[in-house]
Amino acid sequence: MSHDHEHEIPKNINLSKLIWSILINIVIAILEIVYGLIIGSLALMSEAFHNVTDIASMILSYAGEKISAKAPNDKKTYGYKKTEAIVAFVNSSVLLAVIIIILVESVKRLFSPTEINGFSMIIVASIAFVGNGIATMILNTGEKNLNMKSAWLHSLQDALFSLAVIIASVLIYYFHWNIIDPLISIVISLFLIKEAYHITKESIDMLMDSVPHDVDFNEVKEELLKIQDVKQVSDLHIWQTDSKDKLLSAHLKISDLKNEERNKLLSDIQHILKEKYKINHTTIQLVSIDDSEKDMFDCEHCN
Repeated sequence: MSHDHEHEIPKNINLSKLIWSILINIVIAILEIVYGLIIGSLALMSEAFHNVTDIASMILSYAGEKISAKAPNDKKTYGYKKTEAIVAFVNSSVLLAVIIIILVESVKRLFSPTEINGFSMIIVASIAFVGNGIATMILNTGEKNLNMKSAWLHSLQDALFSLAVIIASVLIYYFHWNIIDPLISIVISLFLIKEAYHITKESIDMLMDSVPHDVDFNEVKEELLKIQDVKQVSDLHIWQTDSKDKLLSAHLKISDLKNEERNKLLSDIQHILKEKYKINHTTIQLVSIDDSEKDMFDCEHCN
């Protein structure tokens, strides 16, 4: 039986970039919420909550880097990696509830548009656009791992949404098209519902030890069976502890091989799983045909 315990922890993360981006987005979100309430702009409110989702994403990226370095112990043998999924589930669930409330209010506002201070809306949206642009540039400097790329994409998305609100506020200011405000709010809310739903679903899948969404269970099984000397695959499980680490455990019935050949086979299996499916933690039990015929291959719960 072999255990592959390789954990790749990003080494080039500049956590100060995330801290600055988080602070910028917090200021922007507060500004948009306050002025959104004052002038009655649902578009600003929707954009504010979009910023909140990105703040949560950046905080998760930051916390993930910190927590992933925490060593496993005899109580938490996988460490604290699933904190990412727990926090993501809570954040996305709360966000869904808030977005639905805003969406309902926006639909009501379509039938009775209220007067919006377009000029104030332009000022706030412009400040948000500049702030998001600065945060995006900060996150785009230097090398980026998956977490940093995710944070950068969210920040870029924020800047684009702020630009959409600027366009809406200009139309309101010059043409008094107040209906644009709830329309923009509905578009942003629908986008956020889709995004929050996917985050909620992925976090639940992670907590339930489901097969990662980018891994095909049957394909992995067939790939293992293609390897010479592998005769049967059973008790195959594939799951992930966080967004970086994919795990696999399996019982493999193999030809009767010498010790050196078994080690070579095991090394080849781990290489294929890592290179093709990004599975970086494997627990594999190799049992020869002769051993299994002697009832040494005990697998009452094999799938």
